[in-house]
Amino acid sequence: VEPDFALVKFKKLAGGGYFKIVNQSVPRALTALGYTDEENKAIVTYAVGTMSIEGTPHINVESLRAKGFNDSDLAKIKSALPTAFDIHAAIAPWVLGEDSMKRMGLNTESVMSGQETILSKLGFTPQQIREANQIVCGRQTLEGAPLLKDEHLPVFDCANKCGPGGQRFLEAMAHVRMMAAVQPFISGAISKTVNLPHEATVEDIQYIYEESWKMGLKAVSVYRDGSKMSQPLQAGSKDAKEEDAPLVYSEADFKDALKTAMSMAPARRRRLPQKRGGITVEGRVGGHQIYIRTGEYDDGRLGELFFDMHKEGATFRSLLNCFAISCSLGLQYGVPLEEYVDKFTFTRFEPQGMVDHPNIKQATSILDYIFRVIGMEYLGKTDFVHVKPVEADLALNQNNGTDQDASAEKSGEQLSLSAEKAAVTEKASHEDQVGGSHDPLDSHLSKMMGDAPMCTDCGHV
Repeated sequence: VEPDFALVKFKKLAGGGYFKIVNQSVPRALTALGYTDEENKAIVTYAVGTMSIEGTPHINVESLRAKGFNDSDLAKIKSALPTAFDIHAAIAPWVLGEDSMKRMGLNTESVMSGQETILSKLGFTPQQIREANQIVCGRQTLEGAPLLKDEHLPVFDCANKCGPGGQRFLEAMAHVRMMAAVQPFISGAISKTVNLPHEATVEDIQYIYEESWKMGLKAVSVYRDGSKMSQPLQAGSKDAKEEDAPLVYSEADFKDALKTAMSMAPARRRRLPQKRGGITVEGRVGGHQIYIRTGEYDDGRLGELFFDMHKEGATFRSLLNCFAISCSLGLQYGVPLEEYVDKFTFTRFEPQGMVDHPNIKQATSILDYIFRVIGMEYLGKTDFVHVKPVEADLALNQNNGTDQDASAEKSGEQLSLSAEKAAVTEKASHEDQVGGSHDPLDSHLSKMMGDAPMCTDCGHV
């Protein structure tokens, strides 16, 4: 149950390009209505066009020769016309070639960018181009066709307006009545879209749904022309010079339009580079060891997370890995990192407890610890850490370790720190050899009787 969408169709060819044909029911209907073969052909040609510039007003073989076109150029145009949407597509840079464009002094880049067309550059007016286009490429409608009687026009009405000049179309309730006639003989719903013009109001749509319910339809779908951001079909094209006056928009209008477009546009995944940087943070939550590994974009933004808890069993470890993958996909599809941090900090479940981290000393769950670390490292948030880091350690993504000048300035300090560290290490090694102690508590406990120490492999006593 579907009325025809348009009388003239553009069929895509396997080798590229399109083939324009009129609906094959049109010639049959004209014959059934009593039109002769000559009248039939004239009416069909009115809709689909002559596909030739021979004898066309304004833009024809003679006028193009006068503009500098040679036989080779005209042959290319002739072969392109049957598959062209309009006359501009047949007289285009990709049809004529670079040599022809240079010979006639035409700028290929300006034409390809849409700033101008070859015909307008050659001096043809929009009215002349429109009249020639209607004859060569057709009007895509039968309204105004010669020899066609007005009382026969309803026979050729379609779901939408046909062509740029068409005005007739099936009203919305015609679609509903078609489905209502078939619904009693079908057990399920009918997959059918009711097409509405762009001017349709909320009341029109409400009326369609109410009448569909009264007629016993099990389902109905409504589409208002132009309601999608990406309009799949349009009746025709409009020349830029035909606009009455330029529209002026304020900065606020642009911001509102951009906000609306961003909210309606489908999310696209931004993949990480094959070779990327990141950080690895080791910690313990309630005695349970966990590694947080990150992957970053070239600009330092977080785009990937990995969590490793190798001693917690296959099920818990797998769930944690799946959660990390989910977070990574969300980040790559544009979910703000702040949303994850706000949502998962302060969640409470086992394991929880004391944390072995320089800035975070206690966490209510594994996820709480993870996103406290991520929030501190990549967002610079310190409101939920127990020991606030110094400014140089905050927000790794602000410099991402790529500030070469700062690294050069600190090279001398790093050498000094390395020397001090080596001295401390040497001293500690000496104390180990002579039985020295690093911690006063260890020194005190060494004099007392103690329990069996924990196993260094499994952690059990």
